[in-house]
Amino acid sequence: MADNQKVRGRGASSNHDPRYLTTTREVDDDGWGNEDEEPHALKTTVTIERAKTIISRNSSPDLPFDQSINPYRGCEHGCVYCYARPAHAYMDLSPGLDFESRLFSKPNAAALLIDELGRKHYQCSVISLGANTDAYQPIERKLGITRSIIEVLAAHQHPVTIVSKSSLVERDIDLLAPMAALGLAQVFISVTSLDRVLSRRMEPRAAAPERRLQTISKLAAAGIPTGVMFAPVIPALNDQHLEDVVAAAANHGARFAGYIMLRLPREVNGLFKEWLALNYPLRADHVLNRIRDIRQGQENDTQFGRRFKGTGPIAELVGQRFRRACAHHGLNRSTQAFNTDLFRPPVKETAQLQLF
Repeated sequence: MADNQKVRGRGASSNHDPRYLTTTREVDDDGWGNEDEEPHALKTTVTIERAKTIISRNSSPDLPFDQSINPYRGCEHGCVYCYARPAHAYMDLSPGLDFESRLFSKPNAAALLIDELGRKHYQCSVISLGANTDAYQPIERKLGITRSIIEVLAAHQHPVTIVSKSSLVERDIDLLAPMAALGLAQVFISVTSLDRVLSRRMEPRAAAPERRLQTISKLAAAGIPTGVMFAPVIPALNDQHLEDVVAAAANHGARFAGYIMLRLPREVNGLFKEWLALNYPLRADHVLNRIRDIRQGQENDTQFGRRFKGTGPIAELVGQRFRRACAHHGLNRSTQAFNTDLFRPPVKETAQLQLF
């Protein structure tokens, strides 16, 4: 696949070698051209990954959860800005096109979850589903791994929070609605713009903006506490849509809202710049300069406390606009309280009878 060319239905435009390879490849013109090479569509492949554990834990002060589950590695939605892209380098695959076309699934996730929930010293706290890559990306429709995980959580009355760009979450309302009635479930739908053209370019295989708003309506109507995530905020590109997205989400039943500034860790930096040059060449320098304005002159900031919101006048203004929009539309008037008292650990089947 040639670099720096738009690839239909994909977010990235290149497939640079991952950083851990001991050898690298370079395209070189030998004078023969590429007449013998037939163009081919970039197909999605899924490889089974036999995970040994399924719950990931973090101690980040920026996150409202300390446990998460990712049923898949890589994401077909193809969001060019995805902060999870660099993780594909650990598989000796490119964070570019490989990330959105060479996926890994974890079919033993539900079984692993039962085992981990049943451990003697397990402490129940909310699990975030799909914190790294979307748990409801297209392959979930066929594989159903996310649903199997929710079935386990529902059976043992364990709280879960979900963030997704997909309308497929509607499939699991039959599980999530009863959980929500017990204070065990919350869903955030990510909407980064109401502009179909911009959304399609940024997130080529995610649901259309209006379809995501319909999902918010259906979740809210089922009694599931629902919110909207305006993430990422990209200065001079989609930040002008912030108020419209908050208003539309509120009108469709959202009760909560959040936002995160664009992050450009490792390979995401180069991929995003390539994408800007191809899709918005006249605006690229302006966008990058605004990003540096919120990152203290840099293009990325890894420091806790400021990596999600940025610093400086522009970042402060975005925060003020967000809080004002939420107040105007009645969002975030309360916080979602998760019930951990109902949790019932799985009981391992043994030949020994239980005394109690």
